[in-house]
Amino acid sequence: MLKQQVEGAEIHYLTKEKFAFIPENNPYIDKTISFDGDWKKMISALKSESYDHIIDLHNNLRTRSIKKRLALPYFTFDKLNIKKWIYVNFKKNLLPNKSIVDRYLESVSVFDIKNDHKGLDYFIPKKDKYALSEEIKAYPFFDVIVIGGTYFTKQIPENKIIELIDKSDSPFVLLGGKEDISKAKAIQKQCNKVLFNLVGEINLNQSASVIEQARAVVTSDTGLMHIAAAFNKPILSLWGNTVPEFGMYPYLPHSDSKIFEIKLSCRPCSKIGFDKCKKEHFNCMQKINIDDVNNHLKKIAIESNK
Repeated sequence: MLKQQVEGAEIHYLTKEKFAFIPENNPYIDKTISFDGDWKKMISALKSESYDHIIDLHNNLRTRSIKKRLALPYFTFDKLNIKKWIYVNFKKNLLPNKSIVDRYLESVSVFDIKNDHKGLDYFIPKKDKYALSEEIKAYPFFDVIVIGGTYFTKQIPENKIIELIDKSDSPFVLLGGKEDISKAKAIQKQCNKVLFNLVGEINLNQSASVIEQARAVVTSDTGLMHIAAAFNKPILSLWGNTVPEFGMYPYLPHSDSKIFEIKLSCRPCSKIGFDKCKKEHFNCMQKINIDDVNNHLKKIAIESNK
């Protein structure tokens, strides 16, 4: 929206080198600058551009140092970390009832940006458009299950995924990273229904391309959940130790999207996640009723056939 609504705006995007491929195909970003660990090189590159403003959406020690080094007018996203800390530690929710996307927009309000309410964008380069196998294309539709996540306590448990697959009439495609390969193989071995495993075989853009071709997406609080929102797919999101109130829920989701979560006295236990449940029961995920998830998938199937 910044590129579209501010006349003559030139947008450069700074990110870590491993994420630089994500904005490279975005027509609203003029240049991507990647940080490869060489701090002096990065600062020199930024200073050479003669920027007018800095928009800091990350707001951490590194970005604060960048703002100090460049000494330019800047606008900073408020991460509301104190309010999140209070929610995690005292279970008192002082957070605004607002998506993180709308809060990002507030950080550039000085430019009089208006929300176009078109939702998120995700641009897949032509080389990463994923051609489905003949086996998958033999079915009139398929649904995606995202099995991974940065932290264990945000991931859908293996037994819950198996239960959903075995109860559902949907053919499923599994998506995840290389770190999820063993989990995917275990799921595949124990399931008795149609299942296609692409975990660890394709990159993020190709996974996005699979989602673009899917009927619906079952996922936890992941990046692929937001990509599914960008493609206006029905999203069935299962929430573990984090909560939608942090603002990271799907933005302007498809009308058939639904959030599944269990209200517990120990939840949220973190604003990001842990490698294991501190209470050792993982009830935030384990108590989600898979019948409810499957019934919603059936509802989506009925709606899609109308």
